[in-house]
Amino acid sequence: MYERYIKRSIDFLIVLCILLVIWPFLLVIFVLLLIFNEGAGAFFTQDRPGYRGKIFKIIKFKTMNERRGADGKLLPDVQRITKFGGIVRRLSLDELPQLFNVLKGDMAIIGPRPLLIQYLPLYSKEQARRHDVRPGITGWAQCNGRNNISWIKKFELDVWYVDHVSFKLDCKIVWITAMKVLKRADIENDTVSEKQYTTPLFDGTN
Repeated sequence: MYERYIKRSIDFLIVLCILLVIWPFLLVIFVLLLIFNEGAGAFFTQDRPGYRGKIFKIIKFKTMNERRGADGKLLPDVQRITKFGGIVRRLSLDELPQLFNVLKGDMAIIGPRPLLIQYLPLYSKEQARRHDVRPGITGWAQCNGRNNISWIKKFELDVWYVDHVSFKLDCKIVWITAMKVLKRADIENDTVSEKQYTTPLFDGTN
């Protein structure tokens, strides 16, 4: 009942209140990124699978410029991350625009992280159950190791969340995530980490 009828309303009200308070802060970040990104823009959008696999555009703050080498190709990510962009990433502020995804209903505050759409054919039937709820800004897997556990374990944690979603569990995840952010533990940009696993071994029969 909570997941179907209450969770969405709570997410909407919480995010609306948060945005009303922090919009000046978001505006400052937006302007600074426009300057430091050298004309590359302040937002990064990418197609991701959402609830029931429906595709939506996830929104993040853009932390890299678009400098290219002599061959015309983009320089490696590590060379394009700006000084201010690096700060935004380390503090996980690049995730804040996803609040608008939550407001629209594409995402929830808590849920399995939305991964790249090319992963969809690689999921086993059990792993695909992670899409039975809205994807989240943070989730149970992020509270249990994130970058220190295997893809298999991450998906097991995602499916466990789907089977046990509750208000109490969501509150627990929010608290653990806040502590991790403050301690800067297990923090890594999703876009970078996913590029390192373009063909993850999901160890399942599709």
